[in-house]
Amino acid sequence: MIQQLTPTIILGVIIAYFLLLIAISYFTGKDANNEQFFLAGRKSPWFVVAFGMIGASLSGVTFISVPGTVGAGGANQAFSYMQVVFGYLLGYAVIALVLMPLYYRLKLTSIYTYLEQRFGWSAYKTGAGYFLLSRVLGASLRLYLVAIVLHGFVLGPMGIPFWLTVAATIILIWVYTFRGGINTIIWTDTLQTACMLIAVVTTIFAIGSALETDIGGLVDYIKNSEYSKVFFFEGGWSDPNNFFKQFISGALITIVMTGMDQDMMQKNLSCRNIGEAQKNMYTFSTILVFANVLFLTLGALLYIYASSIGLDIPEQTDKLYPTLALRHLSPAVGVLFVLGLIAAAYSSADSALTALTTSFCVDFLNFEKSGLSEESKQRTRFFVHIGVSVLLFLIIIIFNAIHNEAVISSLFVAAGYTYGPILGLFAFGLFTRYQVRSALVVPVALIAPVLSFFLNKYSEQLFFGFQFGFLIIALNGLLTFLGLLAIAQRGEAEAA
Repeated sequence: MIQQLTPTIILGVIIAYFLLLIAISYFTGKDANNEQFFLAGRKSPWFVVAFGMIGASLSGVTFISVPGTVGAGGANQAFSYMQVVFGYLLGYAVIALVLMPLYYRLKLTSIYTYLEQRFGWSAYKTGAGYFLLSRVLGASLRLYLVAIVLHGFVLGPMGIPFWLTVAATIILIWVYTFRGGINTIIWTDTLQTACMLIAVVTTIFAIGSALETDIGGLVDYIKNSEYSKVFFFEGGWSDPNNFFKQFISGALITIVMTGMDQDMMQKNLSCRNIGEAQKNMYTFSTILVFANVLFLTLGALLYIYASSIGLDIPEQTDKLYPTLALRHLSPAVGVLFVLGLIAAAYSSADSALTALTTSFCVDFLNFEKSGLSEESKQRTRFFVHIGVSVLLFLIIIIFNAIHNEAVISSLFVAAGYTYGPILGLFAFGLFTRYQVRSALVVPVALIAPVLSFFLNKYSEQLFFGFQFGFLIIALNGLLTFLGLLAIAQRGEAEAA
C-alpha cells in the first residue's frame, strides 16, 4: 500500500461516508410506515430510481471482477461482455412492456403474490422461497468479499478480528435502513452509484496521467491493444464468448434477475405510476450501457498500465484493480477505490436486506392479509429486519470458516440455479392459460435445478462440446416449464 494511504486514513474516510448515509436515512426515514418502508409510498422520483439502480445492478464483485476479466482470456475476454450488456437492453424492454404493467395492474407489494393469484399457495411460496434462498446466499457472498478487503487492508492491521469487521459492516447497513427501508435506499443508492462511477473515472484519468496521455491517447492505446474486440461470431456455440450465446444470456439474466427479482423490482414499484416506472427502466438501461463501457475501458487500461510498469498480473485477476489502485496509483485514487468498492457492495446489500425483509413479511407473515394493526406490523418488521441481518452475519462467518474458494464459488453458482424455477413459473403463468396441480409444484421446482446441474456438468460430452454458461438459466426455466405442463390441469385459468 502507498505509504500515505494508511489504514487509519481509509477507516476515517469510510466512517465519514457512513455518517453521510446515516444522515440521509435520518431525513428519509422520518415517520416512515410500512408502506414507505416497502414501496416508499409509491412516490419515488423515477429519475432518482433510474440512477440509483445502476449501483444496485453492479455489485462489489462486478466492481473488481469485470475489469479483471478483460485481459484474463476465456469467458468475457476483451470487450465481449458488451454482448451480454446489449442483451440486457432486450431484457429491460420485456420488463418495461410486459412484466411491469402486470405488477402495477395487480398493485403488488411482493411480485410473488402474482404466483398466488395465478396458481395458488404452493407456487407462491415456492417462488418467494427461491428468492429468499438466492438473495441470502448472494448478498452474503458479496458482503463476504468486501469484508475480506476491508479486513485485509484496514481493520485487520489494527488487530480487529474478522467477525467484528463483519458485524460492523452489517450493523451499519441495518442502522441506515431499519426505519426508511426502500424510501431511504432510493436516495442512498444514488450516492453510492455516484461514488462508484467517480472511482472508475478517476482511475482512468490517473492512468492517463501516469502514461502521460489524454483521453484520445487512452482510446488509441485500447484500439491498438488486444483488448478492444467486442463481437465474437467465429467460435461457434462452444465458444463462451459467442455473440448469440452472450446476447441471449444477457436478455434472460435481465428478465429473471431483475424483472422477477423482488430486490430489483421493489424500486420500480415505488414509482408513482406505470408511465414513470417505464421511463425509469428505459433511462436506467441506457445509463447502464455507458457504465459498463466505463468498466471495460478501465479493465483494458489496467492491463496496459500494468504492462507499462512491468507488473506481473495477479493469478486471480480480481486483484488487479485493488493492487494498482492501492499500491501503484495516487492515494486519492486508493481512497476513491475503497469508497467505490464499499458503495458497490452496499448498494446491492442494503437493497437485498430490505427486499428480504419485505418478502418475508409479505410472503410468509402475510402482512397484507393478517389484519394486524400498523403498530404491530412495524414492530414485527423491525424484528424481521434484525433477524435477516443476523442471518447474513452467520452465513458470512460460515463462508470464512470454510475458507475454500471452490466451495464458496459453488454456493454462489447454486444460488443462480434458484432463478430457473422462478422463470419457469412466471413464463407458464404468462404464456399459458392452464392451472396446475398445486401439490406437485414443489417437486417440479426441486427436480428442474437438479437436472439442470447434471446436464450442465456433462454438457460437453452430451452436446458435442457445447457449454451452457449463462444459458443454464434458460435450461432450468425450460425444464420447470415442461414440468408444470406435465402437471397442468387442462381447464383454462382465470386471468390473474
